[in-house]
Amino acid sequence: MNPFEEPIELMGAPGSPYTRKMLALLRYKRVNYRLLPGIRNRLNPEPERYRERPEPKVRLLPTFYGTTEEGSEFAICDSTPIIREIDSKFAKRSVIPAKPVLSLLNSIIEDFADEWLTKAMFHYRWSYEPDIKKAGDMLPRWNNTTASDELIAEKSREISAHQIGRLKYVGSNAITQNTIESSFERFLEKLDKVLSSKQFILGNRPSSCDFAVYGQLTCLALFDPTPQRLIIEKVPRIYAWTEVMEDLSGYELLKDDWLSIEEEGLPDSLAELLSEIGDVYAPYMLANEESVKLGDGMLRAQIGGRDWEQTPFPYHAKCLKKLRDEYSELDEENRILFRGLADKTKLTSLFDAG
Repeated sequence: MNPFEEPIELMGAPGSPYTRKMLALLRYKRVNYRLLPGIRNRLNPEPERYRERPEPKVRLLPTFYGTTEEGSEFAICDSTPIIREIDSKFAKRSVIPAKPVLSLLNSIIEDFADEWLTKAMFHYRWSYEPDIKKAGDMLPRWNNTTASDELIAEKSREISAHQIGRLKYVGSNAITQNTIESSFERFLEKLDKVLSSKQFILGNRPSSCDFAVYGQLTCLALFDPTPQRLIIEKVPRIYAWTEVMEDLSGYELLKDDWLSIEEEGLPDSLAELLSEIGDVYAPYMLANEESVKLGDGMLRAQIGGRDWEQTPFPYHAKCLKKLRDEYSELDEENRILFRGLADKTKLTSLFDAG
């Protein structure tokens, strides 16, 4: 089963960070695609224009469509394994580093962006009035630009109420607010240092982790007023980088663009960024895994010296297992290299507990 024949078909929306992540990646890889409007069968306003599509197991954006060998159409959503499938089929301009240790670091940063940085995105969008208003005004319009103001107002209230109600699942609440915002500000500071010497996080060639970070920043830097103001005032380089990342189709590659960590080790700025991930993401992932195992109704932990409380998220336990699977595939030499590089970042705790 291989869904990825050109043109790749996917359904998405402008406000979806994962849609933007995948579109930017496809443009960089110069893979032909067709972006379908972010509508579902039951909400399809023009069935003559857009045919019925299969539903994925979980409704998420973007949704990719493919066909089995028997000719049945199916739908899938998880961006991380989809990237690796696309990268294996369209090998030119790969976004997965060939060297195993750099590949593992890429996977960790990508997972951090997809599953932790998105907490900041969701938190800012649905916690501050200017952000709530803008999202409420724009989200329903993306799929129906000709809708009346009355219909948009009704949909805006529905969407806002639904998304604000989901904050508890993301982990945004009165207890976690300071942790989310302080972690985001530290992340910006450290990413800014990384990008002051290299064009991308792992060198002068984009990896899948760059597209994951970019996806979240399309909301945090380019759309939502509160974090956008923070980024423009404190780290304008990141605002500019986010816009540059949108279309790298013309970016040409050189032989040694990815970091050579085997000979040179980690740059100090990258080590600092990884330390931030180790300080906040690693303890969250481990605490979530324990809560899921025990069947707890509430995850309670200490993250960054502050209390953390949220509903456990089983999907994140699966994400952690995938990282451990990649770590377990390292041979002894690469495992020693990884632990030597990551030992001071607390990232090794992700794999010690497995």
